[in-house]
Amino acid sequence: MKKNTINLCNATMIALLILTTSCSNNKNSNTMADTNQKITPSLWVEKDAKAVADYYLSIFKDGKLKDYRKFVNPPNEFSSDTTSFETAVIEIAGMEFSILAAGPLFKFNEAVSFVVNCKDQAEVDYYWDALTANGGEEGSCGWCKDKYGLSWQVVPTEYFDLIHSTDPAVREKAMINTFKQKKLIIEDLKK
Repeated sequence: MKKNTINLCNATMIALLILTTSCSNNKNSNTMADTNQKITPSLWVEKDAKAVADYYLSIFKDGKLKDYRKFVNPPNEFSSDTTSFETAVIEIAGMEFSILAAGPLFKFNEAVSFVVNCKDQAEVDYYWDALTANGGEEGSCGWCKDKYGLSWQVVPTEYFDLIHSTDPAVREKAMINTFKQKKLIIEDLKK
């Protein structure tokens, strides 16, 4: 087999393993509590699932590490290399995320992102600063990327009141001002 086919095969096996591990952990494990969450986002990162988990848990203070595992596959008929990968399951803001650290095969892009609904400007400032620090980057209209390249939109909940207002002038101001901003500033949305 060609090396790319082997890597794809390994990636598929890894994805199935993480899925199996996550599903079995949610049903009958002594290490993880049952979850009522039907869909769990899985974040594929290049390396160090524990460091990635710790990063997100440092930002989302109410979070917790639910599981961490390291798997090592010995050389086999498809590859003479020893392969390894790590998994972690975290819960942040009441939502479970699975993290798979299995190499550089896949990268984040804007097609998948998460929205952080913030109660006030102080919370917007906190999440924006935390997510854009240490290699993250600012985008426009409340969008940013964290240091791993995952996209987030940090939004004050009041924003939705403004853009859904029954007053067309309020809606228009909010929309026009959204396009002028990177981090959303509530007071500037109303001007």
